[in-house]
Amino acid sequence: MISILDFNADWLTTNVFAIWNDPIVGRASFFTVIKTDVTNTLVGALFIIGGMMVGFSREKQEDEYIAELRLSSLLWAVCVSYVLLLLAFLFVYGGPFFTVMVYNMFTVLIIFIARFNYLLYRNAQSISHEK
Repeated sequence: MISILDFNADWLTTNVFAIWNDPIVGRASFFTVIKTDVTNTLVGALFIIGGMMVGFSREKQEDEYIAELRLSSLLWAVCVSYVLLLLAFLFVYGGPFFTVMVYNMFTVLIIFIARFNYLLYRNAQSISHEK
């Protein structure tokens, strides 16, 4: 199990429906109920939901320029994410590769938010210098 802080709470261990379960020891099963710790699931889902809310919420002054910044930031984030993924394919092997793949699920969203907010900041700075 991949975890950031090795947090483990007994009350987060529950029965969940699994489309596919393939434990390290045992047989794979499909469409079954398993008992598992849902900490990573909750953290990942909340991170994705929060990131989508932050990244794709409307700005106070939403216009064509902001839409163009948003689109170019998304394109930039996808390109950077795939370059990082390519580097991982070339230079990371074994167990750490799985860790890189898990973190790579979030890189597009993180890079998009960072790039979009950077471009908004830079745009605000250039407007304030013009005045």
